[in-house]
This record gives sequence, structure tokens and C-alpha cells, in this order.
Amino acid sequence: MERKPAAMALFEALLKAPLKFAGGLRYSWVRAMNIPNILTLTRIFFVPLLVAALVQERVAIRVDGFVITNDLLALAIFLAAAATDLLDGYLARRWGQVTTIGTLLDPIADKMLISAALISLVQVRAIEAWMTILIVGREFAVSGLRSIAAAEGYTIKAGDLGKTKMVSQVAAIAVLLASLRHPALAGLARGMLWIVVLFSVVSAVDYFLKFWRKVDIRIKRRRRRELLQLERVRKQTLWKELRTARAARQRGSAPGANFRGVV
Repeated sequence: MERKPAAMALFEALLKAPLKFAGGLRYSWVRAMNIPNILTLTRIFFVPLLVAALVQERVAIRVDGFVITNDLLALAIFLAAAATDLLDGYLARRWGQVTTIGTLLDPIADKMLISAALISLVQVRAIEAWMTILIVGREFAVSGLRSIAAAEGYTIKAGDLGKTKMVSQVAAIAVLLASLRHPALAGLARGMLWIVVLFSVVSAVDYFLKFWRKVDIRIKRRRRRELLQLERVRKQTLWKELRTARAARQRGSAPGANFRGVV
């Protein structure tokens, strides 16, 4: 029997301990969840915290004489969420815990995190709205193409451009958040954001070409087969009708057919 890694066993034990202490209650969802999926859900829970930290400009936390303002808090939350994005995929592949719910939630969590960060940065006037619309619109368009492809039984996998786009988005948003506290980084953040826009457009075109080559051609072939099948059924029906009509004429022209029923 394969043994679980020590870290995973310890984490699961700590997760289930409160349930045992509360009276031995056992929930199936707790047993079904694993560490990569928990990290993905944690990234989703970070989204409202990030938005709240960015839009509230008068938040300040004092820790041992050090003041943590809202921009530093937002940067810490964003980097923690981005770290879970790297960690959940690595642990899922290393421990063999790739699940359907994790595969579905991971891209959703990524899009929620990036979209929330960009929209919040527009709120504080750190970036232009048209850049955010272009980047977020690209995410929705790619999600739509993937949904259509999944309905047709084909999976559009993320290519190198898509992965590079995600890395560039995390880096650019991190520098943008840091530029709120250090305006000297604004020029660097703007340049990195232009790179994000470039990667977003190029990767969107790449996804569209993959969709067009695979899914659109497959749909055309399926429709052609359906049309051929309908044409075959129509010919078979027409042939049966012709045979029935011919048999009826032959019965009508048979000798003595006109004298049936006459004694």
C-alpha cells in the first residue's frame, strides 16, 4: 500500500482534528478535498480580501512600529494568492492528486484573481480602463472558446503563450501594486503592462487558431456526415415507396384480379 507524504498526512490530520473534537462528525467533502484543491479554493477566498485592501485607501496596520498600509497589504495578499497558483499545480502533479474539480476551479480562480486586481487598479486610477477591458475580455473570450470545444468533445490545452501570459500578468500586477507606494516604479510597471497586453492578444489569436483548426473542422465534418446520413435515409425511404407502388401495380394487373369476389 502506497504511503502518503508526511506533509500531506500532517495537513489532513490537522484539517480533520476539529471535526473529531466536535463530536466525531465526518463530512464526505472533507475526505474528498486534497491539499491542491484547498489551495485553489484559498486563492478564490483571497479575491475579496484583495479588492477590499485596494479600494480602502485609509487602511493602516501597525506591527511593532512598522506601518502596513493598504497598498502593501494588497501586494502581500496578491503574492500569497499567486504562490498558491504555483503550488497547487505542482503538488497535484507530484502527489498524483489531479482531480476534475481542481481542473475546473484552477483557471476560474486565476481569472478571478487577475480580473479583480486589474479592476481594482482601475478604481484607484493606477492603469487605464481600456487595458483592463482588453485583458479581461480576452479571458472571457478564451473561456467561451474552451466551453464550445468541450461541448464538442475536444480540449484546448494551454500553450506556452498562455502560460507566459499568466506569468507576465502576475509580475506586472505585482510591480503596479508596488508602484502605489513607490512611484519610481510606475514607468517599469507601465512597460510590463504593455507586455501583458501584447501576450494577451497573441495568446488569444493562438487559442482562436487552435479552435478553428480543430473544433470548426470537426463540426463541419460532423454536419457533413449528418447530411449524408439524411440523404441515405431519404433514398432508402424513396426506394421503399417505389417498391411498394410497383408491387401494388403488379397485383392490380395480375390475371383474374378484376374478377375477385365474383362467384
